[in-house]
Amino acid sequence: MKRLLLAWITLALLTTGHALAAPGSRLWATGGVTSIEGSAGGGLVPWALLSGYASDQEWSGTLALSQASVDDYTVSFTGASINWHNRVELSVGRQTLDLDTLGAALNEDELTQDIFGVKVRLWGDVLYSPYGQWAVGIQHKRNREFTIPSAVGARDETGTDLYLAGSKLFFAAAFDRNVLVNATLRGTKANQGGLLGFGGDQGDRYDMQLESSVGVFLDRRWLTGVEYRQKPDNLSFARESDWWDVFVAWVPNRHLAITAAWVNLGDIAGLKDQQGAYLSLQGSF
Repeated sequence: MKRLLLAWITLALLTTGHALAAPGSRLWATGGVTSIEGSAGGGLVPWALLSGYASDQEWSGTLALSQASVDDYTVSFTGASINWHNRVELSVGRQTLDLDTLGAALNEDELTQDIFGVKVRLWGDVLYSPYGQWAVGIQHKRNREFTIPSAVGARDETGTDLYLAGSKLFFAAAFDRNVLVNATLRGTKANQGGLLGFGGDQGDRYDMQLESSVGVFLDRRWLTGVEYRQKPDNLSFARESDWWDVFVAWVPNRHLAITAAWVNLGDIAGLKDQQGAYLSLQGSF
């Protein structure tokens, strides 16, 4: 926790200095924030937006740190991404599930996976195209510890999610406020996002899952909204729940975005109703 807090402070100092060059020329807050798997979007769901502020002739990058503290677990993510010409997003990160309650019984402190992502903007623009912006993405995930996932019935320690996302901003759509709507269709075999491996005794094939987000811009700096993410159910030892959150994002300038949320991750590995606070810090350069 101390190391994470120090990293947050360092990132904030690096990204709020007035001497930093602009990270790109796209409009304010059009890069979203960093999801818990590294792709640009909301906290739980990747959007069709690409990270940072790079336009068609620019590069940009992001660094992100996030943590969700729920009743019996702590989920953390550290990652980075690069946006090339607002066409291709490359991301890499590490996601950790601290076993706060189960650790002593399982003789394991945490589960960790590395996530490598690629997102490609197919067509459209989130602001001006009548049908919004569309992107396709890949997230390749690799467990760093597989003893527990294997013991509960997971088939593989690596897996690859595929998704198609569409995002559209509707101007003055609700009480004269701009509204962002996103829908993502994901093909996945991941258990608990991949932290409990891939596939299982109840299924080892790709399932199509729907993910969605709705956000309202209170002004150019504040965005509030909700997200919902369906999950597959591959393991018989414990039913897997869908995820949802209610979030508020603050974007004071193009270098910094801070997101706070209340997340509900449902039942995880037999422990019921896992919910709690989420905080994420993103720096753009």
